[in-house]
Amino acid sequence: MPPSLTRTTAARSPLPGLLVTTAGVALATAVNALVPAVSPLMAALVLGAVMTNVGVSSPALRPGLEFAARGPLRLGIVLLGAQLALPDVLALGLPVLLLVVVTVTVTFFGTQWLGRRLGLGRELSLLVATGFSICGAAAVAAMDGVTDSDEEDVMTAVALVTLYGSLAIAVLPQARGLLHLSPEAFGVWAGASVHEVAQVVATAQAAGGAQAVGGAQAVGGAALTTAVVVKLTRVVLLAPLIAGVTLWRRRTAAAGEGRRPPVVPLFVAGFLAMAALRSLGVLPPAALAALKTAETLLFTAALFGMGAAVRLRALLRTGRRAVALGALSTALVTLVALAGVTVLA
Repeated sequence: MPPSLTRTTAARSPLPGLLVTTAGVALATAVNALVPAVSPLMAALVLGAVMTNVGVSSPALRPGLEFAARGPLRLGIVLLGAQLALPDVLALGLPVLLLVVVTVTVTFFGTQWLGRRLGLGRELSLLVATGFSICGAAAVAAMDGVTDSDEEDVMTAVALVTLYGSLAIAVLPQARGLLHLSPEAFGVWAGASVHEVAQVVATAQAAGGAQAVGGAQAVGGAALTTAVVVKLTRVVLLAPLIAGVTLWRRRTAAAGEGRRPPVVPLFVAGFLAMAALRSLGVLPPAALAALKTAETLLFTAALFGMGAAVRLRALLRTGRRAVALGALSTALVTLVALAGVTVLA
């Protein structure tokens, strides 16, 4: 084989990039173990961006990093469906389900409107709207899978989810005392408004810690159980939301040029299939734990690959307006959810 052809084949091999991604996942997991407040997804995104922006990355890594940003993402979304059990969702009752749907709808469309008013791009506004209304970084990554978003937009949206979701852990439990919410009502509020699943858990647990010692465990447990189920109900809406955006993009593509995406992407169908299996009760606890671990690792790999495509100079150009959008979107989802909880009470 000619030397030039050998070099070309090697340059196109995904193996070097995949090996680096594996190392990035291991390092991000270690960071999360040392600092639990930092999710492995966010750690991976930052590590990938640092690798690129300090000049460590090379063209030979690009094929593997690009694959990592797409392939593991779609498989991770499929496995995410294993968290959802339909009987648990239905047990919330129609009023709470309506509250979740209204909160997600208002946040999703309201955030995009706010993004336009702030002069931000359509894709960034869409990613922020998806992450803040559904389930944080996983939702951002899922929406990126069916759009033409820049990786800088993905990193910005995930950073905003991390920032404002972390603030909620400190602020919402204190607000519970001022608002005199019951543990169950606070659980609904936290589950319907906080961005990441892990952040919801931390917020509900902090509500217990904010009480008198004698009742802290009972308060935290009651709030946590309700909050997690409400949050996963929001996750259920990820599939129809992505399908709706995809359908809208198909109609737009029909009037222009380019390939039209499928109405329901394959990974969304897989997500629904896994949710059905979980709802039927055919997945044993050991399998659910293994699927959850695999899901986290896959999302971590995807976020590392996305971070490796980020150029910080481009990201900083939209910094202030993006931070403002995150603040306004957080206020929107928090107040709409609180209004619903107040009505239900």
